[in-house]
Amino acid sequence: MQSLWMIVASLLFACMGVCVKFAAQAGFSAAEIVFYRCAIALGLMTLMVRLRGVTLKTPHWGFQLKRGVSGFLALTLYFWAITLLPLGTAVTLNYTAPLFLALLLVVFAGLRLSRGMVLALLTGLMGVALLLKPSIQADSSFGGLVGLASGLLAALAYYNVRELGALGEPESRTVFYFSLLSTLGSLVWLAFSELHRPTLATGLLLLGVGAFATLAQLAMTRAYARGKPLVSASLAYTTVVFASLLGALFWGEVLGWLEALGMVLVILSGIAASRASRPHSAEQD
Repeated sequence: MQSLWMIVASLLFACMGVCVKFAAQAGFSAAEIVFYRCAIALGLMTLMVRLRGVTLKTPHWGFQLKRGVSGFLALTLYFWAITLLPLGTAVTLNYTAPLFLALLLVVFAGLRLSRGMVLALLTGLMGVALLLKPSIQADSSFGGLVGLASGLLAALAYYNVRELGALGEPESRTVFYFSLLSTLGSLVWLAFSELHRPTLATGLLLLGVGAFATLAQLAMTRAYARGKPLVSASLAYTTVVFASLLGALFWGEVLGWLEALGMVLVILSGIAASRASRPHSAEQD
């Protein structure tokens, strides 16, 4: 039952997306939203590593740097896609990450493509095509590319997380450096962006972005640590469902049947790719 924490994480991630979209509509740029999200997480992670007594010294600076940069770029593009597309569409495109991760494992880790993996990739490609064709018009096709790019870079970030885990890096240290590098990166970006002073209402939205993201990360970590990994990975796709429902509630974003079918295909292919990418199919509680 611990895997059900992933449903909590998915709802929180979807709520984060709602706050991102509202903050963007209030006039805040992607640079500002990313900064507030990462700065809040950095403060919380600094407190966590101190309470846990985790040293910040690491012998794996290369992987930490690659994870931080790829994660920052993925997060930036994801938030940008949310401002350009319907919430459910942006989330679904970001969740193509498992498909891209499978391809990265083939290229860099020597993973052999089984028939199931090939089928998963083809299914995911069909899902993306169905999702983009009806929902993205010519004037917003750029948003679709941004969403797909966020999925690709997220896969690269996950690959580096996988390598850091294999090297024995504590998860809290990896998340701390990701938050630190992302905060610094967004600060550089902010230097070239227009700044807006938050009001009480918009300040709560920005706080919601960081708070929902951090709480979601904690719930997700608990689901993977205490639940069944494959069940947790499958339940992660409920974020798409929650995001679609919230998009319909707040912005009247109604999905056509082709879009809905595309989302289902992406979800199924992502679950299949996650399963096929694991070296062992057995799960332990």
